[in-house]
Amino acid sequence: MDWQLYALLTPALAYFIIFHYVPMYGVQIAFKQFYANLGISGSPWIGFDHFKRFFDSYYFWRLLKNTLTLSGYELLLFPLPIMFALSLNELKNGVFKKWVQTLTYAPHFISVVVVAGMIVAFLDPITGLVNHLIVSLGGQPVAFLTESGWFRHIFVWSGQWQSLGWGTIIYLAALAGVSPELHEAASVDGATRFQRIIHINIPSILPTIIVLFILNIGSFMAIGFEKVLLLQNSLNAETSDIIPTFVYNVGLLEGQYSFASAVGLFESVINIILLVTVNYIARKVSDNSLW
Repeated sequence: MDWQLYALLTPALAYFIIFHYVPMYGVQIAFKQFYANLGISGSPWIGFDHFKRFFDSYYFWRLLKNTLTLSGYELLLFPLPIMFALSLNELKNGVFKKWVQTLTYAPHFISVVVVAGMIVAFLDPITGLVNHLIVSLGGQPVAFLTESGWFRHIFVWSGQWQSLGWGTIIYLAALAGVSPELHEAASVDGATRFQRIIHINIPSILPTIIVLFILNIGSFMAIGFEKVLLLQNSLNAETSDIIPTFVYNVGLLEGQYSFASAVGLFESVINIILLVTVNYIARKVSDNSLW
């Protein structure tokens, strides 16, 4: 038996058991009226009351709409790292290629707090660099962060700027495994570079694309709420108020732990349903899936 391999697996397995599976015991407070002095097991069971309260609330549809819209907007840009990786792979100038890779990878290592601060500074209607440029071109200053219509664009595209380069790494690794003989044979047959990308590169990395797409769907509802929270204010709440920030405000700030757990559990159930559904479709259509 290869005990060394199992020994290497042990820390990762212990991590998931301790920090992901054991805490699932606390999920039951979503069905209870939790009191800290009584503990989880001693708190009274109230069934689906918290879920009914959330579904019947006036803010339910706004939260759901904003969460789905923001997640859907991000999902629409899923092909960007693929196209960027395909473009980088075609660069012949090694120095320029490395320079572009470094330039696009760097934002990934910037803290979310710093990114939010940069956005606030650049988009400030008085001192912001973007508004100075707009005014210099003859336009009027725009209060980007206090107009709800701008919030989704700012959030999604700043996220793309931060993650685009890092997201291409896996695709570049997959492209590195494409046999040069396929390209040589296609070139002999008269295929153009674009035709080789379409008929060789993309089919070769298709399994990787499908797996990453399924993983993205699995976290469809779990938007990175930290940046939303940092950019959110009362004037853009119409489009920035989403389920994760609601869970944070209700659970941690207001102390309604049971209600917040119920809302978070609802979000997780939607993610699981989407993950299983998309994985099933991918397996039937392409024979590539997570399981």
